[in-house]
Amino acid sequence: MLLDLTELLLYDLLGLDPDSRIHAAIHFFVHDTIKIFLLLAVMIFVIGVVRTWLPDQKLKRWMSSGGIMGNFVAALFGAITPFCSCSSVPIFISLLRAGAPLGVTFSFLITSPIINEYLVVLMAGEFGMPIALAYVVSGLVIGTLAGAVLGRMKLERFLESDILSSAPADEEQVKYTWKSRLKYGYDEAVSVIKQIWIWVLVGVGFGAFIHNFVPEETIRGMMSATGIFSVPIATLLGVPMYGSCAAIVPVAVVLFEKGIPLGTALAFMMGMAALSLPEAIMLRRTMKLPLIGLFFGITSIAIVATGYLLNALAPMLMGP
Repeated sequence: MLLDLTELLLYDLLGLDPDSRIHAAIHFFVHDTIKIFLLLAVMIFVIGVVRTWLPDQKLKRWMSSGGIMGNFVAALFGAITPFCSCSSVPIFISLLRAGAPLGVTFSFLITSPIINEYLVVLMAGEFGMPIALAYVVSGLVIGTLAGAVLGRMKLERFLESDILSSAPADEEQVKYTWKSRLKYGYDEAVSVIKQIWIWVLVGVGFGAFIHNFVPEETIRGMMSATGIFSVPIATLLGVPMYGSCAAIVPVAVVLFEKGIPLGTALAFMMGMAALSLPEAIMLRRTMKLPLIGLFFGITSIAIVATGYLLNALAPMLMGP
């Protein structure tokens, strides 16, 4: 419905040309900006309301006591949330404010854009269920392990202190009514969106440019000529790209049909989904550059390893 309304506004009412790259970029920007802000408002509100039943100290103990299990739970939570890499960032901030350990929040941030229900449906239809399941398992493993590694590196000093300044004190105890719970959720959503709205606009704007002005043929040609290095090249090429899951799966299918190995095509898809320059722009509001670099580096290494593994398992996954 949102897509139809965007097309009605831009193409029917304003008379933009859908065949123009510039106008297509405007359409991408308007549609994704509205979608992201709607998702953010709803999800941050819901998380805020839920937090009124979960005092920060309890949440910290629960998410910190299980070791890597906390990372897996966060990755699983990411898998069932319908977010792209950019719209995952504000939820990442909310989880940090709620007292979740940094590594656990990274597990969510990594897995959330890689896996969601409509991406799995699209993959099952295009590649088949065995490959779709392998992709889901790979995404959960990447999110869990990369988040666990980042969490054990004690990187909290690279967070921007003011982004967490509104978190309640540990000793604060509040008795909530339904009205105050709803108000807390509303205030949380407004607070986070006020802090990052400009970064959302910049990130989506940059993504709209890349999405409409970087030819797929260029990417495909570069991957075809790199041999054994195709997996890391595919991952690195996917990082600057930005698009919705509905656009990512068809790109991976085209690459696969053109002779790109399965793991290489999926590594490109994972890099495109999990990491993007618009996401890095938004994360700069939350953390310092060394932490952004480590996050991108460790996640990229995990994706590359997964790509090679899927290339090795491709004959078994694809069947006779």
